[in-house]
Amino acid sequence: MSVHNPMASMAHDSARLHVTGAARYVDDVPTPQGCLHLAFALSPVARGVIRKMDLSAMRAAPGVVAVLSAADLPFANDVSPSVHDEPLLATDRVHYMGQPVALVVADSHLAARKAARLLQIEIDAEPPIFSIEDAIAADSCFEDGPRVWAKGDAQSVLDQAPRRLQGAITMGGQEHFYLEGQAALALPQEGGDMVIHSSTQHPTEIQHKVADALGLPMHGVRVECRRMGGGFGGKESQGNALAVACAVAARLTGRACKMRYDRDDDMIITGKRHDFRIAYDVGFDDQGQIAAVRFTQITRGGWAQDLTAPVADRAMLHADNAYLLPHAEITSLRLRTNMQSATAFRGFGGPQGVLGIERVMDHIAHDLGLDPALVRRRNYYAAPTQPARAGLANTTPYGMEVRDFLLHEMTDQLLSDCAYAARRAEITAWNETSPILKRGIAFSPVKFGISFTLTHLNQAGALVHVYQDGSIMMNHGGTEMGQGLFQKLAQVAASRFGVGVDQVKITATDTAKVPNTSATAASSGSDLNGMAVLAACDAIRSRMAAFLGQGAEVRFADGRVLWGAQNISFAEAVAACYQARVGLSATGFYKTPDLSWDRAAGQGRPFFYFAHGAAVSEVVIDTLTGENRILRADILHDVGASLNPALDRGQVEGGYVQGAGWLTTEELIWDHQGRLRTHAPSTYKIPACSDRPPVFNVALVDGQNPESTIYRSKAVGELPFMLDISFSGALGRDCGLWGGLSHWTRFATPERILAAIAGVRS
Repeated sequence: MSVHNPMASMAHDSARLHVTGAARYVDDVPTPQGCLHLAFALSPVARGVIRKMDLSAMRAAPGVVAVLSAADLPFANDVSPSVHDEPLLATDRVHYMGQPVALVVADSHLAARKAARLLQIEIDAEPPIFSIEDAIAADSCFEDGPRVWAKGDAQSVLDQAPRRLQGAITMGGQEHFYLEGQAALALPQEGGDMVIHSSTQHPTEIQHKVADALGLPMHGVRVECRRMGGGFGGKESQGNALAVACAVAARLTGRACKMRYDRDDDMIITGKRHDFRIAYDVGFDDQGQIAAVRFTQITRGGWAQDLTAPVADRAMLHADNAYLLPHAEITSLRLRTNMQSATAFRGFGGPQGVLGIERVMDHIAHDLGLDPALVRRRNYYAAPTQPARAGLANTTPYGMEVRDFLLHEMTDQLLSDCAYAARRAEITAWNETSPILKRGIAFSPVKFGISFTLTHLNQAGALVHVYQDGSIMMNHGGTEMGQGLFQKLAQVAASRFGVGVDQVKITATDTAKVPNTSATAASSGSDLNGMAVLAACDAIRSRMAAFLGQGAEVRFADGRVLWGAQNISFAEAVAACYQARVGLSATGFYKTPDLSWDRAAGQGRPFFYFAHGAAVSEVVIDTLTGENRILRADILHDVGASLNPALDRGQVEGGYVQGAGWLTTEELIWDHQGRLRTHAPSTYKIPACSDRPPVFNVALVDGQNPESTIYRSKAVGELPFMLDISFSGALGRDCGLWGGLSHWTRFATPERILAAIAGVRS
């Protein structure tokens, strides 16, 4: 594959549809006459044994066609993505407040919701397990004992280290808050087959779970998704319940069935980002170089396992972030608690692991009185042209060699371009004369591994048709959730045939066209599906060239096909091939090479490559109110040879702002009974447009991925989320809050900042 990258900035393929309101989502799909609507009746108790459930009032409610309990389901009562521990409807026990216990089928959305409120249920309540302390005391874990990965001999080196620090940081979860809520539509077909429209990042998983629920082979279920109004990981596994419920009801009634969560139900039922508590013990020298570190990472996974194991694994995999740790021990404990089942969220555990080591760097810098940016740089992995420090192997705690580390050069460029040193001096002078408003500035880097850590998921397929008029239809296994994946891959297809993107039709993701797909997750959507599209296009192009050129070199460029003295339009070339019975349709397949991973041992090469980013954030707080703002953000991001710089910049900007919400405003609160109190926009605050930095400088590194990815590009989906970790560093040092950090390490909300200020002053 040529490393030449013909890609360019282009608008999102649905941009005009988005702004005019014409983009079609699941809830906009025209439904047949008599379509029914569904709603779940939810448990009012966080933990207990179901003694009696009376569905008569629900069944008698206006508009109700049927009410189903677990006993009414025809086959598998399971919507889990992993270990079959997540029933669609509760059986003998309930495990969190908001767990679905019955399914209402009615003639309207409102009638279904009203009837669901009429549930009469008797539950012998048991003391719920919420806190980390309670879960540990009850030995309520998803795995037998903690998982431990190690490099070297951390404990003995810690005991001999010149300097040593201990500490901990607690970070909260996060609601996905996609603009389009969870939704599904089931259309019964002849012979018992089912067509599902689902707002999902993982159509094949929906296909699998629906087939199991209906007792069908997978070929009896077709799943389609044209686009989602946001996903962020929240639609990787959480859409299973809606699709299965619709399919079961459609089979029972013989009518189309649709289900969508209202925002409150969505937040009450579905999982969130995993919250973490990370304790550390670090040994280092007088220059701030780390000799050894031990981490204990504890996360609450909620009531069912969902994706807790791989999320916690990735937190362990990113405990090093950008730093060469000579000796490291990482212990992970995954707790079962009576709350919503925590699930995938942008970064998939990576942000939690990165935040842990970044707290360590800030603590070392504070202890030594050094610039935290200097301490970070002194601990970097070696660049490709440099030897690792002190003769150490340039390997991660899990044994993977770091061969392409760009952060030395990126750090120098970013700190110079944003005048970091001069601004830091100016901010120090400002704070000495400003008693109320305090400003801060800080730098943070990110190194992020790209690939699914479950190796077999690193595969993708594509289907490309070239029609006899020269138009092209492209399909692949990736899903579009606003990130611009479809536009990028249409550009790939157009570039292979040398035509304009307007000749390429992007069609909905469909399990009947491309089978056995992986979720669009792990930042791998473009990497995997782009290579599959390229393979399919090149198969067709090779057939055309063999026929047309008869051995001569054939070029496809600028809408023309050229060989020898011939120069004809692409449409003419296609027509000639069609008339000569040349195959103009092809599938493409790709699997990521050179991956090996032993999860039990914590050793191997789980990632194909690393992407890098660096950010400097400037913040201000009001010490009287605790209010804070990001004044300026400067970001340098490594995307290799970008497939579409405009879309990539949008991903960087959006990821940074979403990460700022995680660290500042988005606080999840459960009461002592397990009721989620922050279940609506009135109580759960995501960043608004006005919360983005007024000065927002984003630059992309001009380079190429040394690994053979699609046009030598790099992934961009998740890494930007971690760039605003510099925000918390700025609050801690320059704003003078280090001594009170324990008061706000979960969230830098105004209330917690005020508590930190009080802690410092006391």
